[in-house]
Amino acid sequence: MTIFAAMTTIPGRDGAEALAAAVEEVDPAPYAVGVTEIEDGSGLWEVGAHFEEAPDAIALDLLAAVHGARPFAVSEVPDIDWVAHVRRELAPVVAGRFFVHGSHDADKVPAGAEPLLIEAAMAFGTGHHGTTLGCLRALERMVARGGMRTRVADIGAGTAVLAMAAARVWPGEVLATDIDPVAVEVAEANVAANGLTGRVTCLEAAGLDHPGIVARAPFDLVFANILKGPLIALAPDMARLVAPGGQVILSGILVEQAEEVAGVYARLGFNPAEREDIGDWSALVLTRG
Repeated sequence: MTIFAAMTTIPGRDGAEALAAAVEEVDPAPYAVGVTEIEDGSGLWEVGAHFEEAPDAIALDLLAAVHGARPFAVSEVPDIDWVAHVRRELAPVVAGRFFVHGSHDADKVPAGAEPLLIEAAMAFGTGHHGTTLGCLRALERMVARGGMRTRVADIGAGTAVLAMAAARVWPGEVLATDIDPVAVEVAEANVAANGLTGRVTCLEAAGLDHPGIVARAPFDLVFANILKGPLIALAPDMARLVAPGGQVILSGILVEQAEEVAGVYARLGFNPAEREDIGDWSALVLTRG
């Protein structure tokens, strides 16, 4: 079956969501429409739609013009089993003691490593992205120094790789939350596959005011590998839910955004402890005073 993709970019989230809603009404109708922030500091958002038959390019371009977007680029999408392709292409990731791998590399786990099985799926966090890798490295350094954290939360958990890594090295329950119900399902499957059922609890939640999060506070450590905007918006709640002396590991931050994010948290009582830049991305470790 031939699939057609139509993509464009537009400034601002509100404009992107309005354009996406308009695209859903075109004929032939798309079977999927998505809106994604482009993480390069440009302020642009991508609007993408997928169709089972060739879309009306003129109608799409008229909608783009009305909403102030670039013309849509329409292309045919090859019929590829992307999950199988990703499984073949993704090599294991090593971050200190942590060995993140797919089932096809289960026989390659080094002796003494902490294996984390993550299958290719519709959730963020295979360990290959600089943000996830930075968080894992920060956790590794924390453990190597003899740090112990008994109340841990992973906010915006995606695959739950960070929550599971914490559960591998420390006792107690770890909370993994995500706003996306598909991500929560993926996280639960990963938790079960890694034998961590009962150690990692997965919860669908937007923000930090969910009763299931509040009831487990205060936290000794919170991972938040999201984006600059949500991290800044969550800062006041972080200050409320992280215990004095507790830490946050923040990522999803471009290198040029790191000082701004750290400054917002500093005004709420978080002191800088570590920073690591990997490519374009930063991972921050902050300690609540």
